[in-house]
Amino acid sequence: MTKTFSFACIHFTVAFTVGYLMTGSIAVGGALALVEPLCNTVAYHLHERAWAAHERRKVRAAEAEPTEGTAVPA
Repeated sequence: MTKTFSFACIHFTVAFTVGYLMTGSIAVGGALALVEPLCNTVAYHLHERAWAAHERRKVRAAEAEPTEGTAVPA
């Protein structure tokens, strides 16, 4: 959990710094530091779900293929 918290702090700091450097606004930097990590978290969750579905399809396809050396009926 400590590592996760540490990464979250770095993520918020980077988001704030980029927003502040691009706009010169503390408010924009602060908003970015809150909104961007939240959006990124949701995107990561959706990506993980899509990736898991992709992996399941790959496994099913591999199971459906005949193995080498197995006679295929004509």
